[in-house]
Amino acid sequence: MHWFFHRRTAKSPVDTRYAARRRHAVAMVATLVAYAGAAPAADPSTPLRLADVLQSARDANPMLLVARERAAALRAVPPQVSAYDDPTLSWEGWDIPESLRVDAAQNNIFRVAQKIPWPGKRTLAGVVAEREADAAQQEIRVADLDLTASVQRAYYGLWLAYQKRDILTRDKLLVERVTRTTEEKYGIGEASQADALRAQVELTHMAIQAQSAGLAIDSAGAELNALLSRRPDEPLGTPEDPPMQPLEASVETLTDLALEQRPELAGQQAAIARQRSAVDLAGLNWRPDFEFSVGRFINYGRNDGFGAMASVTVPFVYAGKYNAATAEARAKLAAAEAELRSWQDRIRREVAQAYTRTRTAALAHGLARSTHIPQAEQALRVTESAYGAGTAAFLSVLDTLRSIETIHIQHVEAEAELAIATADLERAVGGPLPARR
Repeated sequence: MHWFFHRRTAKSPVDTRYAARRRHAVAMVATLVAYAGAAPAADPSTPLRLADVLQSARDANPMLLVARERAAALRAVPPQVSAYDDPTLSWEGWDIPESLRVDAAQNNIFRVAQKIPWPGKRTLAGVVAEREADAAQQEIRVADLDLTASVQRAYYGLWLAYQKRDILTRDKLLVERVTRTTEEKYGIGEASQADALRAQVELTHMAIQAQSAGLAIDSAGAELNALLSRRPDEPLGTPEDPPMQPLEASVETLTDLALEQRPELAGQQAAIARQRSAVDLAGLNWRPDFEFSVGRFINYGRNDGFGAMASVTVPFVYAGKYNAATAEARAKLAAAEAELRSWQDRIRREVAQAYTRTRTAALAHGLARSTHIPQAEQALRVTESAYGAGTAAFLSVLDTLRSIETIHIQHVEAEAELAIATADLERAVGGPLPARR
């Protein structure tokens, strides 16, 4: 009792230095917490639904708007290229006198002319333009799928940032509790000064991590706001937990589904159809085009009359030009067919990789939830109780605290990875995964 009274009333220089260090650590923790509270952050009280975010992105994202307007522009091309050239109306004056009296000219000729291409040329030109517009229409679906996947990644990234902040805040309370226990044990001589200092260092470390987690929320929110075409600091609510839907379809089923519905394949098939029509059009370009005109002759001092004229192009004079055009069209068709096979191979690879990643993430999430977290929480309870009873060292408690923090973060990281991997798998398949039967 005398020793205890001496420690409590007459402090040694070591105790004085420890008290100063403790005050410094507490001040640092308070400063970090205050700074974290002052940092701009999203309003956590408002729920942020993924469906609402996706709809907002589809309404506002400029890249999707670019794809839509480009498709609309190409859809307006076929009526233009399939139409005839504009007719021409002309006037000719022959032998006009020096007085420039047009009514005294030998001939005044009013002529209407029309160019008429070989039958089928303009029709095929319209078909080529329609197929190009069909390919652009598929680009809208591609842009929508890319945007959906990007929004989901950003959404679950924001969810992960919130979860990490909550975990660190909760674990900081555990460290504070252990720190108080250590200080009490140090006060009665059951813990060393080194243990008390380690507890303060760990508490400061947790405060820094909590501050970093708050800044990570702002960074993730800025990324999501960019996809919504909003200011980086626009307030966002708290994302909902990701749905943990089981993956029951086989990779073969998903691959077949992707080969049926991926818009890239539909767009490439439209490109092949376009090139086939272009080959046919190159063959028709060997055929001549025509021009017909009808004129009204108004003659000075003589009877008036009518005139007509017909002309035809002679393509075979420059046969090399048309041979080159035909070879170009056939080469583009072969390239489009090869690109289709390349897309099919790429889609098979993307589905297989996304499928493996999703299964791996599901396995990691399941193990963390069913095994790692319960074991870590039980180890913390046992170790903390043993430390309070004096049968466990402080370093054991510290290692257990760090372990449970790591496992909790790994758990939410696995959950976010599973949600993002599922979104990437849906992108690889080209739409939602098959519903559970």
